[in-house]
Amino acid sequence: MPITTIDTDSISSIISNDLSNLWEILDGEQRRTLIDNFTLATYKKNQVIYREGDTPKYIHCLLEGTVKKYKDGVVGRTQIIRLIRPIQYFGYRAFFANELYVSSAAAVESSTIGLIPMNIINRLIHENNELALFFIHELSHNLGRSDTKIVNLTQKHIRGRLAETLIALKDNYGIEDDGLTLRVYLSREDLANMSNMTTANAIRTLAAFVDEKIIIVDGRKIKIVEEEQLRQISHYG
Repeated sequence: MPITTIDTDSISSIISNDLSNLWEILDGEQRRTLIDNFTLATYKKNQVIYREGDTPKYIHCLLEGTVKKYKDGVVGRTQIIRLIRPIQYFGYRAFFANELYVSSAAAVESSTIGLIPMNIINRLIHENNELALFFIHELSHNLGRSDTKIVNLTQKHIRGRLAETLIALKDNYGIEDDGLTLRVYLSREDLANMSNMTTANAIRTLAAFVDEKIIIVDGRKIKIVEEEQLRQISHYG
């Protein structure tokens, strides 16, 4: 993990612009503490950021790129729990729970991540109740999404699960200037792992959506042509 120490002005600019929600909560001295302990780490495509069983040491904030949180299951199957987009925080729940990591994280593409030691965050939380409320909100939001995803992955059919994944990618990452192409490019395996299905089933279902003229596929680029129809499949699948 290449870690870069950068000058104070650059750190201040990154935190104030990209971590504005966190930044606004802190007073001047607390901001200085954050700046003094902030580093950047760069990860190559598919490089592991942390593994299940590791000790949590940092709060991570994705600044550029895409990161997946995943858990290895039975018979070599992997389940992608969540995709992280800029600017989102991750990798801190286990610290607050006094646990080792129960899932892993890896870069889907070349990514830059801001790192702040969790002992620094813990200290600031004891000084600032608003910061504690910030993390309670983040954790509660993530828990709600996880509950919904569990139900959808266990009760929806294959078409509904994959349609929901494509809609979630659009809602979270947006679309390119053409108004159709998803602004995130995933492998078929990652799409399958997000949708709780085999790669073969993901490929067949994508092909069916193409035949039905709901989407257009060009390599890893996916254009959503009939969004309303895809949402209906997601809802009723």
